Amino acid sequence: MSDEWKAPEKAESGDEKSWKLLEKTLLAGVQEQRRARRWGIFFKLLTFTYLLLMLALFSPLMDMEKSATRGANYTALIEVRGVIADKEPASADNIVSSLRAAFEDPKVKGVILRINSPGGSPVQSGYVYDEIRRLRGLHPETKLYAVISDLGASGAYYIASAADQIYADKASLVGSIGVTAAGYGFVGTMEKLGVERRTYTSGEHKSFLDPFQPQKADETQFWQGVLDTTHRQFIASVKQGRGDRLKDKEHPELFSGLVWSGEQALPLGLIDGLGSASLVARDVIGEKELVDFTVEESPFDRFSKKLGASVAEKLALYMGFQGPTLR
Repeated sequence: MSDEWKAPEKAESGDEKSWKLLEKTLLAGVQEQRRARRWGIFFKLLTFTYLLLMLALFSPLMDMEKSATRGANYTALIEVRGVIADKEPASADNIVSSLRAAFEDPKVKGVILRINSPGGSPVQSGYVYDEIRRLRGLHPETKLYAVISDLGASGAYYIASAADQIYADKASLVGSIGVTAAGYGFVGTMEKLGVERRTYTSGEHKSFLDPFQPQKADETQFWQGVLDTTHRQFIASVKQGRGDRLKDKEHPELFSGLVWSGEQALPLGLIDGLGSASLVARDVIGEKELVDFTVEESPFDRFSKKLGASVAEKLALYMGFQGPTLR
């Protein structure tokens, strides 16, 4: 009887050992995966750091090599791409820094501002406009030419109008001398959802751009006045830059916000000729070699921006507020 009872106990002990062995094997596998993952992350970070260091070290060397191969004289090229706004590649700070470097280089015999932009902030555009006119006054022997590629509209044209001359392709889009401020209204949606908006302010009109509240006639009129003032400033700057070349008396619709092709813009006085940056450098400035003076962000800055430092800023725009824009 005693032998019969001992056999099940031995079998049970064997099963427990098997389960423990299996458990240890599984845990070892999980731990090994975790170690492998940690090492993988470590080596990826190490590789990324190495690449950043190499870029930081070799970028100045590449710039020195480019400088050594440049000719005695050349044409400076500055790109204006995308929306003209703070913290964007086409920010006023970047463009102005590029312009100053180009005008102060004794080997530069002319500056080309190559534009492909729908416009943007009137403040940023006005800053660049004023700086162009200041630099032209300090360096009258160095001419600045704006060359519009696909698009030179609104704030981008604001900047271009400060140049000595403007060129574009026959199919480029030019103009859009106007101001816009966009937003959303969610009052009807709130009512359907049965949601009540509660806003506490100090100041009668502090929340006048709140998209969750009905518009008021006096506030709408006030905001329209702000836009009209900005539009008048825009028009005055364009007239100052273009002078008698602008056919605005015969064509008052020039300031209506419309856009024209390069071929149409030429007789309207919006541009001075048809041609590319290469043509202007070769045939107008007389120095066909183009040297890029565009200020570019460092790899670290681009990486940091991709991590997303502007989430709150974008959220504010989507929630309904957007300031005046030259578009």
